[in-house]
Amino acid sequence: MKYVYGLPVPSDLDGTGIHVAILDTGIVRHPDFDQRILIFKDFVHGQKSIYDDNGHGTHVAGILAGNGTAGKNQIRGIAPGVQIIALKVLDGRGNGSLKHILKALDWLLLYHRKFHIRIISISIGTIPDRDTGEGSEFMKKLDLLWDQGICIFAAAGNAGPEKGSVTSPGINRKLITVGCCESFPLHIDRWNTRTQYSGRGPVEGNCVVKPEVVAYGKNILSCNHMYLYGQKPYIQKSGTSMAVPMAAGSAALLLQKYPMLSNGQVKICFHESSRKLSIPRNQQGWGLIQPVDLIYAGDLLVSKRLP
Repeated sequence: MKYVYGLPVPSDLDGTGIHVAILDTGIVRHPDFDQRILIFKDFVHGQKSIYDDNGHGTHVAGILAGNGTAGKNQIRGIAPGVQIIALKVLDGRGNGSLKHILKALDWLLLYHRKFHIRIISISIGTIPDRDTGEGSEFMKKLDLLWDQGICIFAAAGNAGPEKGSVTSPGINRKLITVGCCESFPLHIDRWNTRTQYSGRGPVEGNCVVKPEVVAYGKNILSCNHMYLYGQKPYIQKSGTSMAVPMAAGSAALLLQKYPMLSNGQVKICFHESSRKLSIPRNQQGWGLIQPVDLIYAGDLLVSKRLP
């Protein structure tokens, strides 16, 4: 058994055969991704060549899928064998337009079967409004993707610690929403620093637990998009964005072993395997993800020893 980002992970699984779509700022050909960037689509500027003009997407992808090549295998992601579908929906400042995100969701609805996409990782968060809240086109497209069998993971957002501070799309009742379990100073912007930042439930008009799970998000070391330009191969970033790919990567390990599991069954396995922490329930949901126990929950489910 190995430990990755402080989480025990099974040594015999790496996510091989699982295709994961990452909606973010893009990706670069960092050596930790070797030849596993299967598809790149730019919904912001329409460029054909692979790029990331912000770095957030590359960092998130490294947490999920980096294999540690540039760091002599000392720094690696949760599922270093997955195939990556990088969908650029955020610009160089990390900002996004809803129309770009909707285009990416439309593309996923059209092509997820062709490219065998089992998981979507979304480290994006916005305060819910008429266009991104319950009943919006945004939510309906996410519902459709979930209903077609895709496991979707979304950030709880960094708008906490008040009750009802989970951001969209994390408010969606079907998605698996991921928060952070640590407290530390996080610079939201130049005027605002929060120690308790992870978005918390409940979601108005929704009896579903939000977030469902938490993972680590403090000073996470992962792939640096500027490495190809002479900078160090890894860089630290913090926030719920960093927690999402840990959960998504864990799901890739589970689906590698048990590809027949539905997304609903994957959610059950997270429910049964996450470890309770001494933090508020509306911050942690079911608890801290445990990849090894997640696989064990899959064993029990498949053997019909888990209801």
